[in-house]
Amino acid sequence: MKGFGKAGKLVVGIALLTQLAFSPIAGMLNTANAAEVESPNIGLESKSAIMLEASTGQVLYELNADQPMPPASMAKMMTEYLVMEAVDTGKLKWDEMLTISEYSAYLSNNRAFSGIPKAMGDQYSAQDLFYAVTIYSDNGAAVALAERIAGSEEKFAQLMNETAKKMGLSKDALFINTSGLDRVDLGKYAPESIPGETTFTARDGALIAYHLLKDHPKITEYSSIPARKFRPTDANPMINYDWMLEGNSGNTNFKKYSYPGVDGLKTGHTDKAGYCFTGTAVRNGTRLITVVMNASSRDNSFFDTRKLFDYGFNNFEKREIVKEGAADDSLKSVPIKKGVNTELAPITGAALSLLVKKGTPETAFVKTTEAKTDLVAPIKKGDVVGKMTVSYNNKTYTIPMVSSTDEEKASWIRLLFRAIGNFFSDLLSGDKKAA
Repeated sequence: MKGFGKAGKLVVGIALLTQLAFSPIAGMLNTANAAEVESPNIGLESKSAIMLEASTGQVLYELNADQPMPPASMAKMMTEYLVMEAVDTGKLKWDEMLTISEYSAYLSNNRAFSGIPKAMGDQYSAQDLFYAVTIYSDNGAAVALAERIAGSEEKFAQLMNETAKKMGLSKDALFINTSGLDRVDLGKYAPESIPGETTFTARDGALIAYHLLKDHPKITEYSSIPARKFRPTDANPMINYDWMLEGNSGNTNFKKYSYPGVDGLKTGHTDKAGYCFTGTAVRNGTRLITVVMNASSRDNSFFDTRKLFDYGFNNFEKREIVKEGAADDSLKSVPIKKGVNTELAPITGAALSLLVKKGTPETAFVKTTEAKTDLVAPIKKGDVVGKMTVSYNNKTYTIPMVSSTDEEKASWIRLLFRAIGNFFSDLLSGDKKAA
């Protein structure tokens, strides 16, 4: 929220759905801001982890969160983001039939990779292929969607990297394909224009998940499905690799993993990456995002995620730090020029709610206000006239201060008499000082 403009009814810290909106949350998640996060030893087995609150991106816990690692199929979160973006912009329709290419069929039918067998030339709807990606982490389906959107997977991967920069991912973030598979797995289909391997940090993974959930909240309508048939004629359904889904609470095989409120988001596994998982859960209106990387087993990736959720939900509470539409004693009035009135009463133009450690005193939140110095009437109710800065836990949050009233421009005769009155007032004031 840099600069001054019209204040909308938003929660501070949530970026707008535009390219320029990626930077605020990236700033909140960067290393400098997160370095002071208190992260007690909660017994994680994973090599890297992070947890944040989903509406503001506030980091609640981290462990080696800036260590670049292979993310395996967690890379598909970026694929999912771009597919849903293409649908939202009308570039792709859910009921559009897509043809399986040679490359898509290669990945679909290779037993070393996850996927539903599909033959070259087969046709499936974009939505059915998306179900296969989100539920079953289907590599061939991801390629089919990418080829339709960008013409080739390699061009789609370039789009993934462009989007990573817009989101503010770290310099270590790199995508070479839609799936997160290693270059050696791609064989002759490996990209020529993008060297290296798919890599990002736990913080990067959390940032992708943040944007996926915020910009495309319908993702959980897909990621929360425990099981679904890819084709009506299939003997068995696709079983979601996310065993922590709340929908598995009654499943004999998975109920020991199921966690209340979990409705996504993406698992991943390769020999190099180990077991990875980006999870999200909502409880009492608070949504958390967690990322664990390089766990030694799928069980441990889920058990570590449970520890993170327990720590977050049990030790933090959402608190409204600033109410929208409230006056502040430190900035009771703001001067304006050429108005019927010479000053206006400012109020807060947005609310600020944060997850804070239970028992945190109000003195932990340091508020300062600042007025604009060049305001000229007319001014409309809701126009930004200053700002409030709230500092907490070595982080800074900015709230716009807005006009609580419409302030009309004064007539020339009013301004003339005001100028005359000010002249004599200054003159008399000078005489008193001389005496």
